[in-house]
Amino acid sequence: MANGITGKTAIVTGASRGIGAATCRMLAREGAARIVVHYHSFREGAEALAQELQGMGANAVLIGADLATQEGIAGFILDLHVKAPGASILINNAGHLVKRAKLAEFTSDLWDEVMNLNAKSVYFVSQAVAPGMAAAGGGVIINLSSIAARNGGGPGATIYAASKAAVACITKGMAKELAPMGIRVNAVSPGTVDNYFHEKYSSRQMLDGVIAQTPAGKLGTNEEIADTIQFLLSDSAAYIIGQTIEINGGMYMV
Repeated sequence: MANGITGKTAIVTGASRGIGAATCRMLAREGAARIVVHYHSFREGAEALAQELQGMGANAVLIGADLATQEGIAGFILDLHVKAPGASILINNAGHLVKRAKLAEFTSDLWDEVMNLNAKSVYFVSQAVAPGMAAAGGGVIINLSSIAARNGGGPGATIYAASKAAVACITKGMAKELAPMGIRVNAVSPGTVDNYFHEKYSSRQMLDGVIAQTPAGKLGTNEEIADTIQFLLSDSAAYIIGQTIEINGGMYMV
């Protein structure tokens, strides 16, 4: 079975660290010809990753954009048309909690920021890339949801959870629309992953509590998520369409 990656142009949003960076490394390892590394605030991480990818034989292209704003989404799409024509792989990974805020603390501006970054960017970046995929005979789009979409999220993360539930729904709708064009759309839904996201938003006590409840007895890794993305890109997953794959060490069962 073909890996669906060799020789292809791929776009990874939110790629300066974490799951996005691990996914870029997987793509380079599997022979991607060109990888768009999107970043927002962590330019130094994106630059270091780009050098690493170049050393692995892939042509790395950096694009900076704030996908939490309409202007940032629009600017990113314009850059994609110039720097990544013919992309056949899109990994919509950019996303963030932004901040923990309970119902009484939440503002309209924070709502827009969270929803733009986690859901709106997924839809409109896909909208921009899909016509080129269709014209070339097909492609693969993989979106990042979260276990929060299934359980409502932790303290102060309700709207983040809602945005990730929107991603799962968008995945199904886009999959039905784009499958006849040869474009497969799926999502992956990580549980708690041992990375920067949780270094920033979760205490050690919170993480230890998750580990204690997780049947696997550990947090996930960026590479475990990238491995599932690798499978979904391959011909082995050719008949998997519109699904959200849960990757959480059994935590979803608890």
